[in-house]
Amino acid sequence: MPARRLLALAWLLLPGISSAQREMEALDRGVVAVRQPEGKVFVSWRLLGNDPDGTAFNLYRIAAGKETRVNPEPLAGPTQFIDAEPGSAEGYAVRSIDNGREGEASKPAKILSTNFIEIPIQTIENYRPGDASAADLDGDGEYEIILHQVSGGRDNSFNGITGTPILDAYKLDGTHLWRIDLGINIREGEHYTQFMVYDLDGDGRAELVCKTADGTKDGTGKILGDKDKDWRNKEEGTQRYGRILSGQEFLTVFDGKTGAALKTVDYIPTRDPIDGWGGLGGNGGTDSYGNRCDRFLAGVAYLDGVHPSVVMCRGVYGRIVIAAWDWRGGELRSRWVFDSGISHPPFTDASPYSGMGGHALSIADVDGDGKDEIVYQAMTVDDNGKGLYSTGRRHGDAIQVSDFDPERGGLELYLVTENEDDTVRFQTPGAGLHDARTGKPLWSHSPGVDISDGVVADIDPRHPGAEVWGGPGELRTIKGEEIGARPRLSDWVIWWDGDLLREIYGGFSVFKWDWKAGREEKIFGADLPYGEGRGRFMGMRPNLAADLIGDWREELLLPGPDGKSLRLYTSTIPTGHRLVTLMHDPQYRLSIAWQNVSYNKPPHPSFFLGKDMKVPPRPTIKIAGKAKAQSMAGKGE
Repeated sequence: MPARRLLALAWLLLPGISSAQREMEALDRGVVAVRQPEGKVFVSWRLLGNDPDGTAFNLYRIAAGKETRVNPEPLAGPTQFIDAEPGSAEGYAVRSIDNGREGEASKPAKILSTNFIEIPIQTIENYRPGDASAADLDGDGEYEIILHQVSGGRDNSFNGITGTPILDAYKLDGTHLWRIDLGINIREGEHYTQFMVYDLDGDGRAELVCKTADGTKDGTGKILGDKDKDWRNKEEGTQRYGRILSGQEFLTVFDGKTGAALKTVDYIPTRDPIDGWGGLGGNGGTDSYGNRCDRFLAGVAYLDGVHPSVVMCRGVYGRIVIAAWDWRGGELRSRWVFDSGISHPPFTDASPYSGMGGHALSIADVDGDGKDEIVYQAMTVDDNGKGLYSTGRRHGDAIQVSDFDPERGGLELYLVTENEDDTVRFQTPGAGLHDARTGKPLWSHSPGVDISDGVVADIDPRHPGAEVWGGPGELRTIKGEEIGARPRLSDWVIWWDGDLLREIYGGFSVFKWDWKAGREEKIFGADLPYGEGRGRFMGMRPNLAADLIGDWREELLLPGPDGKSLRLYTSTIPTGHRLVTLMHDPQYRLSIAWQNVSYNKPPHPSFFLGKDMKVPPRPTIKIAGKAKAQSMAGKGE
């Protein structure tokens, strides 16, 4: 047996880590079947985090209501198969084999004629598909798509009236479950509406949580607050025009299946004082027109190591407030609030955590205690709501957290920093790698330089661990050594082609890094949804990228033609590697929850996934609704 398969199978034999089990969603097998040009059919499915050791599979071809086993021997390697003689097959299903006993069949998958699932959406005039998330909203083991439809969005630094944010839920067959209209008192823009979709109470169905206001309409048509209030500023010609700087602010939990508002409380913290959110992050300073006070981030974290909590955040450039909430038994309770405090020029009394925020965050157990921390760009807050450390690196636009260097223990934190205007004098490194447990710098470069992007992924097999690029300089090893030409795209990476190296995404295409020639080679291109005349940032990042169906590799969710649908693209390139679905690695799963936040960033697992990777640990998880989970593991219900 090839060494790489032995490595993958050895993973299944490792004992679970002796720590608390995290409650996670019950998934079905996610079977996907795609017809190939030569008439063969590519089929792949999930290996689950709660599958017994040594689980193998039988694959069945379905035709005229009859099942025919395709494989002569149980499939104990990669969770994929190419059926060379599909005949009149209409679909496929798998059955797990445990200790020689075959379980019941998974949900059958119809054969796709192309490598994408077309998901029709209910379009709205002058709107386009924006960020998306995925979760099991109805408890059937299959992911649904939650889509933010966008109209007239504005960055916080610009005034003006925007459209109202719309949140839609769709099943993969296009069935529309509900629509939430956040209303005129929630401004549209990527810094405003951060929506978290996750099973927060362990009942097997996900909830949606986001900031709401007077006039928000839930998925059943119910209006929250006062339907007649219009808090938008109407002072044309001023910086405040179009902003919402007065009126009530709420936090609402919505039922994932119906979109009904289940509980609404006051948002923590309030926006006031509006001029109390400045600091030495970004270009320093403060404002009184609502730029800095209305920048939001959000995430989901296992703060007790077992149950997920939702984390809602406000502020990035100066004052930063992080509020953790628990949703249990129909009640939304404040768990803790972290507040860096207010400071004013010259900021001599500023907290070491002031100004350390960015336009993205990450959730990870950086100190190895089984509980999650909130990595808030240049600072990290412990699971108890106390500051763990501040790197002093200040505001930036990109953050990456994972085990990027397998030669050293623990996780690494990669940061890029905005150095501009008044803050250039600090000569803060423009980019650098830190120990994620302590914040200790490992290496850095470009002091005083404003760097806007950067990414970490294993794309060159000649060097141990991941590579780093973006900003000045060449491609770097994870030790910071320059090794040659770097990719021109530095925003998104994806596991696509079947090997353990990661690929590069940009412009609705996937590229393989040719480390010998020092250039990107296109290996997949999606149809351009809006033709060649797309905007500057169109296609820069996917609507969503995650391991949503099939084997361990990631899918791309992109707009369909003219934005009238979503297309979920999946890879049909064979893989020789067997891995548990990435969605049952808690850090990776949480990164899908926060992926829609502000400047979207690619997800990373808690372990090193790349060339010569070590056997990753079994995920220490407990599937929500234990009896149902056991049924799904075998039956695919």
